Amino acid sequence: MAQQIPQQIQPAASASEFTGQPFVHDAILAIWAPSFVASRPDGDIAAPVDGFYHGDRRFLSSLRISADGAHLAATNSALESADRATFDAVLRGVAQLTPDPTVALRRDRSVEPGRFRERITVHNSGSLEAHFTLGITAESDFAAMDAVKSGARTPLAVPRDEKEGLAWVSNGNRMTLTARVHGPTDPDSTPALGSVDGTRGSWDFTIALAPGETWTCTLEGLAESAAPTPFAPVAREDRPWADLQLVSADGDFARLVAQSEQDLARLLLADPEAPGDLFVGAGAPWYLTLFGRDSLWTARMLLPLGTELAAGTLRTLARRQGRAVVSATEEQPGKILHEVRAEAQETEDGTRLPAQYYGTIDATPLWICLLHDAWRWGMPSEEVAALLPHLEAALNWLVEYGDPDGDGLLEYIDSTGTGLANQGWKDSGDSVRFRDGSLATPPIALCEVQAYAHEAAVSGATLLDAFDRPGGDRYRDWAARLREAFRRGFWATDEHGRYPAIALDTDKRPVDAVTSGLGHLLGTGLLDDEEERLVADRLLSPGLSDAFGLRTYATGNGGYNPLGYHVGSVWPHDTAIAVHGLARAGHPDHARHLAENLIAAGPAFDSRLPELFAGTARSESSRPSPYPASCRPQAWAAAASVALLQALLGLDADVPAGTVSIQPVASGLLPLTVTGLRVAGHELSVSVAADGSAQTHTAAPVEVRALAPDTLPPAPDAG
Repeated sequence: MAQQIPQQIQPAASASEFTGQPFVHDAILAIWAPSFVASRPDGDIAAPVDGFYHGDRRFLSSLRISADGAHLAATNSALESADRATFDAVLRGVAQLTPDPTVALRRDRSVEPGRFRERITVHNSGSLEAHFTLGITAESDFAAMDAVKSGARTPLAVPRDEKEGLAWVSNGNRMTLTARVHGPTDPDSTPALGSVDGTRGSWDFTIALAPGETWTCTLEGLAESAAPTPFAPVAREDRPWADLQLVSADGDFARLVAQSEQDLARLLLADPEAPGDLFVGAGAPWYLTLFGRDSLWTARMLLPLGTELAAGTLRTLARRQGRAVVSATEEQPGKILHEVRAEAQETEDGTRLPAQYYGTIDATPLWICLLHDAWRWGMPSEEVAALLPHLEAALNWLVEYGDPDGDGLLEYIDSTGTGLANQGWKDSGDSVRFRDGSLATPPIALCEVQAYAHEAAVSGATLLDAFDRPGGDRYRDWAARLREAFRRGFWATDEHGRYPAIALDTDKRPVDAVTSGLGHLLGTGLLDDEEERLVADRLLSPGLSDAFGLRTYATGNGGYNPLGYHVGSVWPHDTAIAVHGLARAGHPDHARHLAENLIAAGPAFDSRLPELFAGTARSESSRPSPYPASCRPQAWAAAASVALLQALLGLDADVPAGTVSIQPVASGLLPLTVTGLRVAGHELSVSVAADGSAQTHTAAPVEVRALAPDTLPPAPDAG
């Protein structure tokens, strides 16, 4: 995930004074990376987080529409697609004979890289002539993303009225906003002259509409950056997967998959060093750039759509793989980076992250796992072979740098004093706790990181063997030692039995909180069958699983908070990883239960799952509450829907062995039909009847094995 640093929020001097990270849960985002517009549900850019952003900078901080002599009442907003939103309002009291409103206003907004357009249409459906003044005002602060995120106030820029429209300029960055008007009887549009008052640019239009007439104004905003953005936009036709079409008995799930696919396409970015290599930016508003673990997990979850995204992600990260020991950035030879920004990031708590930052413990093993899985899904052998030197460097990092104290486990500590205190996916400062709520002291060895490392070492060895490279035995032996070290050190016991702790602290004590990290262990080879059964049952305990997904932190732990970033909330990708692990480990009913809980959250967010949401129990509310500062859309939250589909289909590919298997899990999704899946470069379509019997079609050179549905008994209620 992308980093989140807990901040000390100072009490506001008054109820209306804003401090701290702005909330974004009620914002409407239209996006085409690296640009997006965030606004209120009425269409105005008016809240602290709102704006027109391009490449981690806000180019427009305010855009408001008003109507003198009328109450402009918002009636509807809709995300028509990932890059287009519409907003409806009525002008109450204008040209009315009855209580029924007659004059309606629509804002139709679309976003492209570096540009947005908004078509404002006013129509008079009444029988009286309508007279009013429509005002449009705009401001710009050119705030950097870290300043917006911290809640810092940035001085407004002063606009100027130019021939082509209003313009704001600051430090080489330029924002231009133009307006063109179609009158009710004019066939052609004419440019409108704006005016400037201090930091505000504006237009005022005196409008008279006869019954049945329409007035239209088109706004166009253009952002020009002083420096190029780190990554390039991706054209609509360059999306690296085919249309994914799902027809399911569960309409909520079908809508979730459709919206997720749209959002993922608009989060795509390209590596300027190789424009054909695409990856998915982590999410908007805060993390619209390359993040190691986010982009890797997203590509891994999307492997059933083809290997092109995985290949682009692997190569983009390989070009930036660590080559030297650089303490300021935490770079090490073979290490995969954490994030890349246009400029260094700084927060009010003293955290300072360089533009290219390597402070992550898990991106390197996840890179290895993705390369192996992409090979199994049919990534061309010559593309895999080209990455083998990077694989060898990454494997070497595991054993030479990932385990600095030589205890056979991967651990981390922030060596800079200004970087991330926690360097797993739960990277907030308070995420690693004991059962009583007290914080663990680093260096810290996370349970899920040991699972990634074990899987990476075994998978990397398999690749080395397959391509006749030496070293496979070394990494298999290393994985075996890690497995035993995990078994000796991580297991804790409570009144409900044995379970793996979230981590080991600096004294190698098990940090005994019960957490969602358990789900990441399954199917990785780290645990034996009985250990996986214990973990599967623990995941289904009410303290973890009775919400709309899997809680990050069980309710019985000290410090539990349903709105805690990593101490009680639900993260869709985290739940999807657990669902996939449960299916891989042979616990289909457990997988179904968690999957159905997460799918039930979709309607509360208009099928655009956020980065995280509150871990409130389903018995307490029919809808999950949003986490107010959550990204939406967010890459691995969107990709979670495809991971759920793969797990519930029981879909697995081993193209080198010439097989694809499918074993559906009995669920409320059936019957279903899905097209747009791909294996070895060929389309794969799947139809599953209500009884779980499956039919498949593909031209791929593989044998498709449709296995009987799993009929294991229901998951027990663990304590």
